[in-house]
Amino acid sequence: MTALLFREDPYLREAPARVTGHTPEGGIVLDRSVFYPTGGGQPGDSGLLVWDGIEMPIATTVKGEGGAVVLVPAEPMPLPGTGTHVMQYLDWERRHRHMRVHTALHLLSVVVPLPVTGGAITSEKGRRDFDMPEAPADRDIIEEALQLLIERDLPVSETWVTDAVLEATPELVKTMSVKPPRGQGRVRLVRIGKGGDQVDLQPCGGTHVARTGEIGAIRLGKIEKKGRQNRRLNVILDS
Repeated sequence: MTALLFREDPYLREAPARVTGHTPEGGIVLDRSVFYPTGGGQPGDSGLLVWDGIEMPIATTVKGEGGAVVLVPAEPMPLPGTGTHVMQYLDWERRHRHMRVHTALHLLSVVVPLPVTGGAITSEKGRRDFDMPEAPADRDIIEEALQLLIERDLPVSETWVTDAVLEATPELVKTMSVKPPRGQGRVRLVRIGKGGDQVDLQPCGGTHVARTGEIGAIRLGKIEKKGRQNRRLNVILDS
């Protein structure tokens, strides 16, 4: 199992690690990772792995067996052997944009309080698909409400609850297509706001900014019809 350094500190950009194994496909498993693996609509991180004067570009990161995090090299080259001590350097600009988009999508589900049927994140924009039979009458109202939540600069934090608590409060789960993992005893929740200013609380395993103000200016892209009862809303980072 890989220690998830990005969970302890999503702002950590580099860290030493030790190679604990390889996958048949040529991936590298470390004992600790600053790289987030693809999941929950958020792409896997990219960056650089360095050891003994050798630099290996990392194209993406995925989940492996038994809780392993697997780094995928960008090009074929000899892999560091098991036991090798390496330095991992995150492509921070790309990750930070993922964090901004991810938090913005959580806020979008506050502005549009409907069941979520899907979603995806890139470094430029994100989307949420909603169980929405009819398109909203005024998209500008949604964009304005979303930007106002961002400008309130609400704190973003995490908390953990037991599987039993989540079962007793199913309203916390907004996604219809992807259910939070159960069976490990507890589930991570991401909270936006605090006390009387709390606006959102939902299960999530991804990385987020520390405050909503960090998202910056956004634009609401086109609203697309995706099936009889589904509408796709796109959120675009302005910078």
